[in-house]
Amino acid sequence: QVQLVESGGGLVQPGGSLRLSCAASGGAFSDYTMAWFRQAPGKEREAVAAISGDGETTFQKYHFTISRDNAKNTVYVRIDNLKPEDTGVYYCAARALQWSGYSDWRNYPHWGQGTQVTVSS
Repeated sequence: QVQLVESGGGLVQPGGSLRLSCAASGGAFSDYTMAWFRQAPGKEREAVAAISGDGETTFQKYHFTISRDNAKNTVYVRIDNLKPEDTGVYYCAARALQWSGYSDWRNYPHWGQGTQVTVSS
C-alpha cells in the first residue's frame, strides 16, 4: 500500500511561486504514475500535472511544472505566477504503471491528505 504525504502549501501573494512536495512510501515508486490535483471550494477535483514513472512523459497545465526524484521517492510541482483562482487543496495521487487516463481522478487509488494553497493579497 502506497502512502503519500504532501507538504509546501501556504498563503502566497498573487504573482508569487510555490513548490509542493509529495513523499511516497510503501511501494516501488518508479512504477507509479504520479499526479497533482487541485480542488477548489465547490468545484470538482481537477488534474494540474502528471508524470510517468520514468519521468519521461508529463502533463502540466500552464504555470505548473512537475518533476520527480525516484531516488528520493518524491514528486514535486512548482506553481509560478500564482493567481487567486489557484486557491484550493492540492492533492498528490498515485497509480501503478498506466499512463492513459492520467487526468481522471477516478483512476487513482492512492491519495495524500492534501495541502492547502491560498493565493491572496
